[in-house]
Amino acid sequence: MAVNLDALKDAPRLLMEASLKPVQGERFQPTGFPDLGAATYTLPDGTEMLLVESAQSMANRLEQVCWDEAKGDLFASLQGLPYVRVDLGDFGETASVLEFHRLNSPYIWGGDGPDGKTADFRTAVCKSLGLKGDEWKGKKGTDGAEPPGALDLRKLARTALQYDPSCILHGVFLEKVAGRFRLSRLLSAFIEARGVRAAESGGVKFDRVIPAKGVAGVTSEQGYTNVTFPRTEFTAESITAYFNLDLTGLRGYGLGEAAERMLITLALWKIRRFLETGLRLRTACDLDCVGLTVTRPEGFEVPPLADLDAAVSKTIAACAQAGMFADPPVTRITWKTPKPRRGGESKGEAEPESEPEEE
Repeated sequence: MAVNLDALKDAPRLLMEASLKPVQGERFQPTGFPDLGAATYTLPDGTEMLLVESAQSMANRLEQVCWDEAKGDLFASLQGLPYVRVDLGDFGETASVLEFHRLNSPYIWGGDGPDGKTADFRTAVCKSLGLKGDEWKGKKGTDGAEPPGALDLRKLARTALQYDPSCILHGVFLEKVAGRFRLSRLLSAFIEARGVRAAESGGVKFDRVIPAKGVAGVTSEQGYTNVTFPRTEFTAESITAYFNLDLTGLRGYGLGEAAERMLITLALWKIRRFLETGLRLRTACDLDCVGLTVTRPEGFEVPPLADLDAAVSKTIAACAQAGMFADPPVTRITWKTPKPRRGGESKGEAEPESEPEEE
């Protein structure tokens, strides 16, 4: 069955809500944050709320559902979609689909290009962005220069479309080229629970040989003796996953109808597949989707996954035929192990002062 996107033609946003529930029982474990724990908050009317999954985590999870772990490649319906694959030598392999920085991964920028000799990936991307000569270089050849001139994000979007279109949906920050080369997320998502109550429990790491301290001079810090621990799970009146696709932002990149159709279909495919196969968020957080509702615009329904499988494959092929993708679609590069610096530090690119919002 064909996927009809006519209802989205003039819509600024596509907003969706999915009702979730635990697969078994009532308790579930939310995401935790360092020095914070579970992210609980209270609405003005006194309703207790809980962030189950953050926007950053959801971006990664919507990427993960594209990858067939058994085959080590994209799922069959996504074959032909561009991405960068990196040979890490003794460290194995990785890909832009799997890297939390996507195309900005240091394993990608620290590698040789497709020919392995003269053209590295950095040079190819900078050429695509319209940068000439050493405009992308800072002092002494380091990263982070700010080339002069008005920034055209359409060029960055076209470059992302060429090498990894998911960067357009989930955002990317090419700070290794220039601090202004940033695409915000078009597809954002989060999961929150309403009317929550803490479910306190605990457990013990049981040592059947040396259960207590003072024997043989061992300690719990060394992994010996019985160790008790607290555990906080939650119950909730409702759990909801929210999805927001910025259609106005997508049109603003000027990628053309074929690319826009492909990216919208890909976003819907990711959402459907996540809700059907990706809801085991943690050991103690295994959820089911009760239903998916479109809240804006009226009259649009998200097609079933079987229809989206066929549609996304067709739209990927159309973009490839139009010459929008890298050829071949999988760009293969080889990571070069950073050379040691004095004092044992690696000679790698400097890290940004803070993580970009898109990551």
